Order: sequence, then structure tokens, then C-alpha cells
Amino acid sequence: MTFAKALMIGTVLIAGAASAQEERTDPNSIARGELMETIGKNIGIIGDMAGGKTAYDAAAAEGAKAALVEAAGKIEATFMDQGGADPASEAKPEIWANWDDFLVKAKAAGDAAGALDVASVDTIKAGMGALGGACKDCHTTYRVTKQ
Repeated sequence: MTFAKALMIGTVLIAGAASAQEERTDPNSIARGELMETIGKNIGIIGDMAGGKTAYDAAAAEGAKAALVEAAGKIEATFMDQGGADPASEAKPEIWANWDDFLVKAKAAGDAAGALDVASVDTIKAGMGALGGACKDCHTTYRVTKQ
């Protein structure tokens, strides 16, 4: 996956999480949305650096990476309970029907976040494809596409 595609995916994640969060009513859906919003926000921080929108900031990059790794580690617990029907939820029911596969995809995202080298803009760019690809792989299968 190219850096541009990874950056685009990060931007879509941020926008989707922010717009859906306002309408959720189920506590499980709200928690999932907040977690995805955290992930999207931090992908945005490093993506903006890699894309030249913001200056490289080592401390901010390290903080964003740490937040991504921490959030990825919370995916299983946060998604464990499907909760009640919530029309604003972007989580497909297939998550719980294919739980083991979902966890494999969540682990891949966590692994990509953990492997991300944030020592420079160039190393961030090099790792964004794997991170964006892992996010896209899961979202393609398990996220409702909003139009």
C-alpha cells in the first residue's frame, strides 16, 4: 500500500469516527467509537507529519505511536460485547460471527502500530503502508460503509 493510500485511509477513519460518535446510543457502540476515534486521531498525527502537513515532532510521533499501540491492545475487550442494536454503529455483526478472524485482524493492526518506526518522517512514511493496510483489511470486512 502506498503512503498516499494509507494517509487517505487515516483521514477517512478520523472523519467517520467523529461523525458517527455524535449519534450512538448503545454504551458498547459508544466505547467502540471512542476507541476508533483515538486510533484515527493518532494515525492523523503521524500521517500529517509524513504528508508534510505538520512539522516532524519526535515527542508527538512517539506519543501517537504509544497511543496507537495502547488502543490496539484494547480492541478485543472493547469489541467483546456486541451490545444492543444501534443504527449509528459502524460495526458489522460479522465481527461477532467471525470473532477469531476479527481478532487476527486486530492483532495485525496492533503489530503494525508496534512496528512503526517514528524516528523520522521517512521511517514513518515507510511504515504507514503496513498500518493503513491492516486497518483497511479489518474495515473492509467488519465496518459498515456509510454514504
